[in-house]
Amino acid sequence: MYAPERQQEILRLARDGGRVDVLSLAEEFQVTAETIRRDLKALDRAGLVRRVHGGAIPAGRLDFEPDLAERESTSADEKDLIAKAALTELPVEGTVILDAGTTVARLAAAVPLDASLTVVTHSLPIAARLADHPGIQLHLVGGRVRHRTRAAVDAWALRAYAEIRADVLFVAANGFSAEHGLTTPDLAEAAVKRAAIAAARRVVLLADSAKHGQEHFARFGGLGDVDLLITDNGLSPEDTAVIERGGTEVVRT
Repeated sequence: MYAPERQQEILRLARDGGRVDVLSLAEEFQVTAETIRRDLKALDRAGLVRRVHGGAIPAGRLDFEPDLAERESTSADEKDLIAKAALTELPVEGTVILDAGTTVARLAAAVPLDASLTVVTHSLPIAARLADHPGIQLHLVGGRVRHRTRAAVDAWALRAYAEIRADVLFVAANGFSAEHGLTTPDLAEAAVKRAAIAAARRVVLLADSAKHGQEHFARFGGLGDVDLLITDNGLSPEDTAVIERGGTEVVRT
């Protein structure tokens, strides 16, 4: 089978099943995993699929959302570097909102023991990481907990964020771009992120470069709402310049 034929079949499988994974495709077509990755890369460049950890999904699936365990293992090294860079943005004895997200969770885990902060979060995993921190006054925002992200959403969470002001919000996004702004697959989570942005004086977006150009179902803001983007050096200088022309400072780790 020639590469174009194989790629056409991969695209059909992705559309029929909603997702394909590299190892299964390699076994089915009797080729190496690297060959399949090249096929997926070609299909991604053509705008027919979107590559995700371990495989790909059809490009039209704006509501696709990987589970927490899968997101934890995706771009792990980049997320660690982003979290380390984000430590310099923590205020001195100030108030911080930590959004639900795996990169933000890495920041939470890296907060120094001598830090003295008030932290507000609607993320159960982040609250669990900070609950025993000696210098943090922790406020856990309540609401309906989404199983996929372990984040509180809906009216209780929105009401809580409407009643506070914070120095800095560290926010996560499933996709970001100058054209489409900040997006995430779920409308309820988008609403909470939007409320958190409104509650903060300064907004710092923590997002690895693989999320640049990604577009998801629910938009919760534009890059103009973000004061600082901390990402990895996979974001090209050209894309960095476009974002900075819009008024958002960019730090590449």
